[in-house]
Amino acid sequence: MQNFVYQNSTKLIFGRGAEGEAGRETAAVLRTLGAGPQGRILLHHSGGFAARSGLIDRIKGSLREAGVGWVELTGVKPNPRLSLVREGIALCRKEGLPFILAVGGGSAIDSAKAIAAGVPYGGDVWELYAKKAPVAEALPLAAVVTIPASGSESSTSSVITNEELAWKQGLSAECIRPVFAILNPELTYTLPPYQTACGVADMLAHVMERYFTREPQVELTDELCEGTMRTIVRNARQVLTTPGGAHDYDARAELMWAGTLAHNNLLGLGRVGDWASHHLEHELSAGYDIAHGAGMAIIFPAWLEYNIRADSSGGDGLPSGNTRPAQFAEKVWGLSLRRPDETAREGVLRLREFYRSIGLPVSFTDAGLPTDGIPGMARRFSRFGPDGKYRKLDAAAAEAVYRLAC
Repeated sequence: MQNFVYQNSTKLIFGRGAEGEAGRETAAVLRTLGAGPQGRILLHHSGGFAARSGLIDRIKGSLREAGVGWVELTGVKPNPRLSLVREGIALCRKEGLPFILAVGGGSAIDSAKAIAAGVPYGGDVWELYAKKAPVAEALPLAAVVTIPASGSESSTSSVITNEELAWKQGLSAECIRPVFAILNPELTYTLPPYQTACGVADMLAHVMERYFTREPQVELTDELCEGTMRTIVRNARQVLTTPGGAHDYDARAELMWAGTLAHNNLLGLGRVGDWASHHLEHELSAGYDIAHGAGMAIIFPAWLEYNIRADSSGGDGLPSGNTRPAQFAEKVWGLSLRRPDETAREGVLRLREFYRSIGLPVSFTDAGLPTDGIPGMARRFSRFGPDGKYRKLDAAAAEAVYRLAC
């Protein structure tokens, strides 16, 4: 087990009716900022279902009751856009807004994080995502979560799409971790099944990317990862394939809590994870605007299959016969075959079968994606050099993964 430092400062308010606390929690933050009782904030959301369902009105009522004013910025889309981030930065500067409250899923929260980082930065915010400058400071922000998926509500990460360049890029900084997050599983009852399924794939990927490591002895963190993955699979089936499951509060609560735990880095302690699969997917969602979770359902089994084959050959200097993929198959999918390589390959099949069972694509063909752009995606994936910790992937390896996903 490697040395680590773990600190997560996000206050989590979880349960039925929790959104009613938005005003009180926001007012408390504004007091610490010296904004006074009539402080105003940026209220950031899509303007879609959260508004039509009455949630935004309830949030506004809670803010109003706490004496908090707001300026509203709507228009968040999946794979959140740089153009809206720039609009939010200009709005916060013009109105002198010291705090951002995002309402929605990972797209709204990531967009809010980008705005928060961009307001105090002297250059264009995309420079932070293109790794041309570090994130030194940010406005404080918080989130009311409506889609359990990204875990952005208590993470240090944000991913934004530059639509002009068709480039999706992330950053990580402690200063963009939300001050508080409100999670009410009831808000997820009416999510479309496909959106719920995409969230499931996203949170599973966040766990698997931490789980597949070369660190030999991380037993407790392994057990936490495996238990979280089993919980996600079991409750996703309950919500998505069982009559009446969509309104099962307990199953929805398990998924919402799992989504948070999957990406607050508790499950990455003592090891180095591998995020190459996420970066491989970014080329899909940037180029074809596919939902990120759907893209991960296509990419991750292919990434795993590629690594199982490479582990078997031992041709790149790494030890052959690595048993972690077999451990994944045994502990998560309940398999117990004689040979580790057979068990590992069966685990990939079970992962794909699970994604199919909840309505997700598992190949380029399933999603209707063209394959002629694969060489270009592979080159862009490796624009900063080989990527990955479990195994370094260059452009040729990235192309091989994409081909396995066809």
